[in-house]
Amino acid sequence: MELAQLTRDLDALRDEALAQAAAAPDSASVDAIETDVLGKKGRLTGVLRGIGALPVEDRPRVGAVANTVRAAIEAALAERRANLRGSELAARLERERIDVTTPGRPIRRGTLHPSIEAMGDIARIFGQFGFVVHESPEIEDDQTNFQMLNIPPDHPARDLWDTLYVDVPGRLLRTHTSPGQIRVMQAMEPPIRALLPGRCFRYEAVDASHGFEFFQVEGIMVDEGTTMADLKGLLDEFARAMFGAGRKTRFRPGYYPFTEPSVAFDVECLVCGGPGCPACGRSGWMTILGAGMIHPVVLRHGGLDPERYQGFAFGMGPERIKMLKHGITDLRLFMENDLRFLEQFA
Repeated sequence: MELAQLTRDLDALRDEALAQAAAAPDSASVDAIETDVLGKKGRLTGVLRGIGALPVEDRPRVGAVANTVRAAIEAALAERRANLRGSELAARLERERIDVTTPGRPIRRGTLHPSIEAMGDIARIFGQFGFVVHESPEIEDDQTNFQMLNIPPDHPARDLWDTLYVDVPGRLLRTHTSPGQIRVMQAMEPPIRALLPGRCFRYEAVDASHGFEFFQVEGIMVDEGTTMADLKGLLDEFARAMFGAGRKTRFRPGYYPFTEPSVAFDVECLVCGGPGCPACGRSGWMTILGAGMIHPVVLRHGGLDPERYQGFAFGMGPERIKMLKHGITDLRLFMENDLRFLEQFA
């Protein structure tokens, strides 16, 4: 290739690149031109491959022209890039402009878990009768969880509770909230009106009506002259407040080792209203809790004289309350954290 031809090719490449740079619509186009012309495999490199065919004395002259062409193209690209940067920034600011006078997006409010919500409802109702909420530990000792509640090691009633023990000898995950009775009686002087909500654990097979982890709400009242009539009147008022006025209730004989006598407390079926249906086993009644007069042995373990003080206790499951109120058929739904289920209680 002759010197004159190579020089003309470089000039033509320069003019073409300058025209492309001047017409580039955006920064991406400028980058593409730079790669096409000045890149390692670009058109300028392709032209310069012809230097090898020139005489040795002509090569420096072509190199000088090539450097001038490169500098001109680089300057044109830099200038075009700078001009575009300002207009592109202005366009981006306009595109992303925020109208600060526009009302903000509402923040979605969370809701309480239905079990916690039910415990709050229970506490609110009994709070109107002077009951105060207390807490007790989830990890208990065997003596408080069983023996002080009139359930010694060889008592057959222990078969009613499938217990989860921990690594510390004599310690277990509480099987019910009833040990809180002992702690409250030991810590307080009568008159006592205490409500003990909390989580309980049992080694049970999980099905639609049983879980190894669940909530309970325990309540006790201890004073001089407390009777079963007081218990029945209190529970009647609770049932009406929770399920509606006019709801019929009844006591049935029951058994708990820490109460004597013991009863099951039923309300009129919330589904059929009394005639009987599959939900209530055709009986027209639904059991919502167990209760009874606190056993004298339990009162003594709580540090109280059963000759002077009498009391009653009751225990219920908040999930059971929610199931009855809303017609829920599977206890497992409360622990699965399925938002489709939980958001129904928002």
